[in-house]
Amino acid sequence: MTRGELRYEGKAKRVYASDVDGEYIVEYKDDATAFNGVKKAQIMGKGEINNAITAHLYPLLEGAGIPTHFLAKLGDREQRVRAVTIVPVEVIVRNVAAGSFSKRLGIEEGTPLSRPVVEYCFKSDALGDPLINSDTAIALGWASEADLTRIRELALNVRDFLVPYFEARGVRLIDFKLEFGKLASGEIVLADEISPDTCRFWDAKTGEKLDKDRFRRDLGGVEDAYAEMLARVTQTV
Repeated sequence: MTRGELRYEGKAKRVYASDVDGEYIVEYKDDATAFNGVKKAQIMGKGEINNAITAHLYPLLEGAGIPTHFLAKLGDREQRVRAVTIVPVEVIVRNVAAGSFSKRLGIEEGTPLSRPVVEYCFKSDALGDPLINSDTAIALGWASEADLTRIRELALNVRDFLVPYFEARGVRLIDFKLEFGKLASGEIVLADEISPDTCRFWDAKTGEKLDKDRFRRDLGGVEDAYAEMLARVTQTV
């Protein structure tokens, strides 16, 4: 494939047109941000690791019946994906209280939740991805009721696959963020990535954080944590 014009650049990726109709090229960057872009740095090798983790997991999710935009890994930092229009509603699935959820509700971090909690945010860097509810998304035309029903269904299906997958590799999936997009046909598919950038991963035995919280909270060992997660994700059990 030949890389065409830059279509979009976010905090962690660039999306390019390609010479194949209906397909894009996604490039993963080493750039890291936290607190809505207030804290910035580079995590060496992050782009390659997140690309590799996503490229490993998305075909497995496809095999579990979850449609995705992923087509193939092109190189260390690049993927071939189906072109989608991103639904501007990010989905957070929480299994354990942590991060902003704990702070917002005064619940001790690490408290298990009796059922998964699905939250929605408006995808807007300028506004800091504010928390919204489904009525807001529908009223403002960001998604239809049918869209949100399908997105919630797919998000919980992703959870049902990933939780035991990571448990088998000694990792607790605390929470994770997903983005979805629409194909030209209107079908909703999983887009973006699944990586230590978008998930909270805790070692099942020690509780050690193996994700971007190491960067957010100045815990050190960020590169090692990302590399460890790649090793865990690709481990055969």
